[in-house]
Parts: sequence; C-alpha cells; structure tokens
Amino acid sequence: MPYSEAGKTKFQIDLRRHLRNQNIEDNLVHLICEIAEASKYVINAVRTGDLGVAGTSNLYGEEQLALDVLSDRIIRKRLIHSGVVCNIASEEMDEIFQAQANAAGLYSVAYDPLDGSSLVDVNLAVGTIVSIYVGCDLLQEGRNQVAAMYILYGPRVSLVYSVGNGVHEFTMNHLMEFTLTRENVQMKPAGDIYSPGGLRNKYSEGVEKYVRYLEAKGSKLRYSGGFVPDINQVLMKGKGLFMYPALNGSPNGKLRLLFELNPMAYLVENAGGSATNGKQRILDLKPESLDQRAPIFIGCAEDVAKAMEYVNGG
Repeated sequence: MPYSEAGKTKFQIDLRRHLRNQNIEDNLVHLICEIAEASKYVINAVRTGDLGVAGTSNLYGEEQLALDVLSDRIIRKRLIHSGVVCNIASEEMDEIFQAQANAAGLYSVAYDPLDGSSLVDVNLAVGTIVSIYVGCDLLQEGRNQVAAMYILYGPRVSLVYSVGNGVHEFTMNHLMEFTLTRENVQMKPAGDIYSPGGLRNKYSEGVEKYVRYLEAKGSKLRYSGGFVPDINQVLMKGKGLFMYPALNGSPNGKLRLLFELNPMAYLVENAGGSATNGKQRILDLKPESLDQRAPIFIGCAEDVAKAMEYVNGG
C-alpha cells in the first residue's frame, strides 16, 4: 500500500473495497461484510457480557456459556437478515436452520460463533470461525468452500479471510472499521513453533515420536488453548504447525470438521500451507454429520508432511 507524502500514514483500504477487487459476486461481498459487522457486536459482548453458564447444552452435550448463546444469536440474526443465505449451521445449534428455501444465487454458512469461549473469564484471546458454500448443501468437502474467515478477539480485533485468491488480514480501527493490514499472507515451507492439543500421555507412538522430532530440531511450544489464536500465530508468523491428533480413547480427536477444520484448512492452504488428518487432506473429507470430528495437523507443508510420515509409521 502506498504511503502519503508526509510518510506517516498509509492510504487505508477497507474490507468492502478489498472484496470488490477479488472478482467475486456481489452477494458474497455483502455476506462477508455482514459477518464482519456482526463481529462488532460479538466483541462488545465479549468485553461486557455475562461470563456465566446459559443453563443449556449444545449438540455435543457440552454446557453452553451465556457468551456462546449470545454470540450465536448475534451472528445468526445477521445472516438471516442478510438476504443472501439459505442454510445456516452453528456449533451451538442442534440442526441446520433454513433461512430461505430458494438456493439460487444464495450461500450456506457454517460457523463457530465463539471458539474458545471458556478462555474469556481468564482474559485470553478467542474468535469466530466461518465457512461459506454456494447453495444449500453444507455437508460437502471443504475444498468446495468459496470463502472462509475468522475474526480474532485479542488485544486487537483482526479479521482474516480468503475467497481462494490469497489470504488477507484486516484490523479493526478506533472507528470499528476493518482496514487492510497484510495482503497475501504466505507460509514458509517449514517452521520452528508448534501448538500441540490433547493430553500427551494419550498420544499414539507415532505422534509421540513426531513431538520428540520437533523438540530435537529446536521447535518452541506455543499453545494458548484457543484454536483461533493458535492458527493465527502460525499463519501470521508464516511458520509452524498446530496439531490435535487422534488420542487413545478419542480416535477422531476433538475439533469439528464443518465448523473448525474446513475453514482453517482452506485459509492455511491458500497461504501455501497444508492440513491433514494424518492420512489424507482435510479438505477432501466429506462430512457425514454436523458433529463429525477429525484429527488435524495444519501449518507449514514440510512440517505437515513429516507428521504424516511419523503417524503412519515412517
């Protein structure tokens, strides 16, 4: 981006303007901007909302926090009233919600409204994760996404998106507008940080050997307990790997394919990285249900390839 003559400020490019330069349909521009607008209300809820429980459970039998329920309501209402969405799936809903019956020119959205919400009471970063498909079918391979994004609610609020043409970061300014911070974020082939989820004493022998390999080559452990901030660290530093492998007693890991893995895999692959369940590409997995989970190794392509070697006994 060019600098002004005074050399002090950049000419700011806002989110809508950037999207219009991506050669995508107006409805998709409108949808992404609506989600960005909803995030302004979510961050207000995070900063000021009730930190208690809602007294309800989600699809997975997990106790819902009040912030989960409120964030879900904020985003769902915005999607419904956008006029460009037919089907909506949320990690906090038991089933797909049909906003409109006619799929012509419309999109379906799967989202995790507040990933890592249990970290809010100790003031750690959390985020919203979004996956977008053409038409009404949400249970399809992640490679069919037309857009994916996340919003990170940290010391700064940042929005990262891709429509298949690079990965771009925007930061919320004091006017609560998203302006371009980094364009065409790129991953290096390999890195020196790793974020390992799950209890290590439940790792398979192959995963344990891989962790020892990472330690031997000097990789630093950087794990916050939040999927969005950990992926953001790997992506914005352009190096490293996040993993939540299969565990003894939990062969499918913890993270959900539809709401978490597919959008993050889409973003990381568009930045030159890789994402696998240990055997095949995440974006080639076809979800059979809303609650399907899968192990994941995601980040620099060479680090992910090495993980596959160890997981498969290499």
